[in-house]
Amino acid sequence: MTENGGPGGPIEHGFPHLATVRASITALFRRLSADGIRAYDTSFAPADAAFEATDDLHLGAQRVAAAVVRALRLPDARMVVSFRPMEQAATVELAAGPEYFVEVSDRFRTHRRDLAAALSHEVAHVLLHRLDLRFPTAAEDEILTDTAAAYLGAGWLLLDAYREDALTHQRFGYLTPEEFGYVLAKRAALFGEDPSPWFTSPRAYEAYVRGRAAAERDHRRAPLAAAGPLARRRYAKARRAGAAGASGADGSAYGFEQDRSGAGLRVSFPCPVCAQRLRLPVRGRLRARCGLCRTVLDCIT
Repeated sequence: MTENGGPGGPIEHGFPHLATVRASITALFRRLSADGIRAYDTSFAPADAAFEATDDLHLGAQRVAAAVVRALRLPDARMVVSFRPMEQAATVELAAGPEYFVEVSDRFRTHRRDLAAALSHEVAHVLLHRLDLRFPTAAEDEILTDTAAAYLGAGWLLLDAYREDALTHQRFGYLTPEEFGYVLAKRAALFGEDPSPWFTSPRAYEAYVRGRAAAERDHRRAPLAAAGPLARRRYAKARRAGAAGASGADGSAYGFEQDRSGAGLRVSFPCPVCAQRLRLPVRGRLRARCGLCRTVLDCIT
């Protein structure tokens, strides 16, 4: 895990990795199943991240690591945490287990409030290793890891470690702050939780709000019934032309195709929950159930 945006360095903002984030959520549902995802219904408790200056360094680090392991449902994995001078925030040796050796930067000897954030990314690496889930490139794999940590309940720590002011520029992980907010909002909608009281960093909360707005827009895209009038008009125009909708660069667009059985036109679009593409007949208002995440969607096709 590298630290993106150290002190004085620039921090990327916006949603440049959104297509990979959505693909990561889909991959998690495919690998874990809808029931498996819903087993992660309890997020990491803020109290478990507490690590006081008076606590023993190594015992405290092991306690926090064990809490992250429990949050990501890896009870038979043991994290052995050590400290050394390094540019990266932390790194983990992926082996057969059950012991995994995590090295963290020496700066966490004193900056202890962010140790749980660094460990959440590394334990997510172990989880994905155990699941044999990976993406083709190292960069995509790191985005998958951040997304898994956040979507499965521990990665809000990574967003809370984001600080940006006149004196400090700090961000952990590979997602932008807004992308972390997007994933956390997706999780919040699925489980009916509100992570906002957990943020100790005001800038982290602001990024969560921006990410939440983007996540909410996914539920207001045509052909979903909640789409607004302008989106409905654009959809109707595209349907008449049999063309793809706008904004296809991030994978969010709908598209039209003739059904192979000759039954007429079909529309394909991403599920707003798991991002798997659905295909429905173009025949007015209907309710559809996503076969992957089992969400029931009200649509006007």
